[in-house]
Amino acid sequence: MAREIPFYVPDIGQAEKAQIEEVLDMENLSKAEELEEAFVKETGATYAISTNSGTSALHLSMCAMDLKRGDKIICSVNSFPSVPEVVRHFDAEPIFVDIDPEDFNIDLDAFEKVLKENLSKKLKGAIINHVGGQPTDLDRLYDIAKKYNIKIVEDASDALGGTYNGKPIGATGADITCFSFSPHMKNSVANAGVMLCEDDELYTRGMLLRNHAIESSGWDKYGNLEYVYDVVDIGWKYDISELDAAYALAQYKRLEKSIERRKQIAKMYNETLEGVKHVSLPVQKRDHIYQLYIIKIDRNRDGFARALKERGIHCGLHYIPLHLMTYYKQKYSLRVNDFQAALQTYQQVLSLPIYNSMSDSDVEYVCDMVKEVADQHI
Repeated sequence: MAREIPFYVPDIGQAEKAQIEEVLDMENLSKAEELEEAFVKETGATYAISTNSGTSALHLSMCAMDLKRGDKIICSVNSFPSVPEVVRHFDAEPIFVDIDPEDFNIDLDAFEKVLKENLSKKLKGAIINHVGGQPTDLDRLYDIAKKYNIKIVEDASDALGGTYNGKPIGATGADITCFSFSPHMKNSVANAGVMLCEDDELYTRGMLLRNHAIESSGWDKYGNLEYVYDVVDIGWKYDISELDAAYALAQYKRLEKSIERRKQIAKMYNETLEGVKHVSLPVQKRDHIYQLYIIKIDRNRDGFARALKERGIHCGLHYIPLHLMTYYKQKYSLRVNDFQAALQTYQQVLSLPIYNSMSDSDVEYVCDMVKEVADQHI
């Protein structure tokens, strides 16, 4: 009987339970603030705003930028649907860009070309995601953004705890950086997001709109509104619960160990699967925390994945290009071949399980099964 290796298993220990118990015992109701302070301390960012999800953090960033109907935001076609989704909710327009087939991030040559073609007052900025935990070339990205005077929002959902040239993601030069504590959108125990920024105005507006754009004389110690309050804009309910914040805080405090374990697993994969026929391993071009371990299968990727599933190995797919999604395909009359690099990459990529609670034995089993399937693969 085949072993069962899930694609992702959340790691829950005594730290999470202790943090949650503090909230349930009403001992400490400032977990959201603690989480924000932890991000500021670890990343070096000026401001942090906790939210109830990573998607909320992204949408709040668009709110803080005062995005309006007809505005344009550039993004990689190889992103999770939350990226263009938060743009469309303003009746603004996402502009898709092809990818680098090696690291799966946005192609910066194509990015600059699109900027030149769409340069106008309506072009407000770009949302740049870091696929799998490996950032794009941020030095060049920021140079381009400065040249064309646009804002950069980094979707760092895959890069929680990641670095660029040794510097923490979140304070490397973006206008806003957004994180998620449930990047796989699978087996999530709690939802949490964080929005980091440097600008006073973005922070003030983000804090205001996070909770219905309510202004009041203050809050009591339990988070309840005081007697008199006012609504000064159209806001959202994006503040995080104390229970979610407690869980996220515990996870964040031991993030370094989690990343170290993923790097160990990635090293085992690299060494054991090197040279296996039909399989190409991840290309590391910059700092990589291996939130995802994405391989390429040279042909019949779905058949390969099916064979692994029969052997108990659950895999992921990161990502289905946005121009293949029904809504965006129909809305913008996009064709299958409009983004060649993303299309070819999509037809080959497969994400293997990688999480810090995997044992060496689990990793060895995955490798054995990948080699077994590859040997029989047609």
